[in-house]
Amino acid sequence: MSRVLIVGGGAAGMMAGVLLGRKGHDVTILEKNDKPGKKLFITGKGRCNLTNACDREELMSRVVSNSRFMYSAFSTFDQQDVMAFFEAAGVPLKVERGNRVFPVSDHSSDIIKALTRELEKSHVHIRLKTAVDQVIVKDDTVKGVRLADHTVLPADAVIIASGGLSYPSTGSTGDGFRFALETGHRVTDTSPSLVPLLVREAYIKKLMGLSLKNVSLTIRRGRKVLYDDFGEMLFTDRGVSGPMILSASAYVGAELKKGPLDASLDLKPALTREQLDSRILREFEAAPNKQFKNVIGVLFPASLTPVMIELSHIDPDRKINYITREERELLIDLIKGFPFTITGKGDFKEAVITQGGVHVKDIDPKTMESKKVSGLYFIGEVLDVDAVTGGFNLQIAWSTAAAAAEAIC
Repeated sequence: MSRVLIVGGGAAGMMAGVLLGRKGHDVTILEKNDKPGKKLFITGKGRCNLTNACDREELMSRVVSNSRFMYSAFSTFDQQDVMAFFEAAGVPLKVERGNRVFPVSDHSSDIIKALTRELEKSHVHIRLKTAVDQVIVKDDTVKGVRLADHTVLPADAVIIASGGLSYPSTGSTGDGFRFALETGHRVTDTSPSLVPLLVREAYIKKLMGLSLKNVSLTIRRGRKVLYDDFGEMLFTDRGVSGPMILSASAYVGAELKKGPLDASLDLKPALTREQLDSRILREFEAAPNKQFKNVIGVLFPASLTPVMIELSHIDPDRKINYITREERELLIDLIKGFPFTITGKGDFKEAVITQGGVHVKDIDPKTMESKKVSGLYFIGEVLDVDAVTGGFNLQIAWSTAAAAAEAIC
């Protein structure tokens, strides 16, 4: 059986280790942290959204970069396979809104413990606090790795599962990109993704901490719609965040390099303009002698009301029965199109994943083996493949790990 070295003990690395160990290969995981699965531990706010139980078509559609590259890997090891793996490993699972899959316990540590148990059962060695300095290649064939302490470890196959650049505190410092470049592979431009967005307008800061559900977001450059979605979001001290915003960041990152983008929120997407007008009229007719500022609050959360009054340009002290139809129309415009300007993205410290990475044209999509170096494999976040939130990025990790393991076996 082969001697396999796996560089990185995260989600992809541990999964590859288990699947190879079960087939009797001599496998060693080299992890520079003091414990494996450090980034996995904080995934899904510590709950670990490990996959998504949607159908294959939706799964493919949720991959933002190079979805076609993933077709074969998803066929090798899909969401049902992932769920069956963890259930068999002693982790009961549950499916929540949006088909997101979590451990019943809501503890990401249960996923890490299960993988660690399976690695032990499969006789896989884990060397912690072990940094790899170089991948050794001779005659276009991988021969092993050299560690930071200059120790050379020979191998028949080397799997790079060292992650990207997101959450650098967990050890994701881009080592895999360096290994790829040093061994003759192309690496596409990298940027933070699934990350909060920065906003220009000062009034957004007044909304810090406000969470909105069931709102629609549209992001445009001029008349061209770049992103359109419905869901949850959160206002921060620098801009906007939350599930819908994080997913938006994956689609608009490249456009932001060209300059700011126009964004708007439909705060009442369930109502047509006519229905919303009727709702406002009902509130107005019930209190014709009250001031605008004392009536408008029934439509919005408390912290949003002053901002809506400010942007409506209606005198807050104006009595309701003096508000004109034109002013009411402008209020509807504001509710159906609350405006702000996106100026940039947060940095890698806040990013869930990295966009960009090892060029997929240098990798065999069926096996994850390099087309340039025999016996060298790249899996997980180090690849130029990324998806939106909802468990899809971990599915990429599991599937690419399984593809590489099956190929080596």
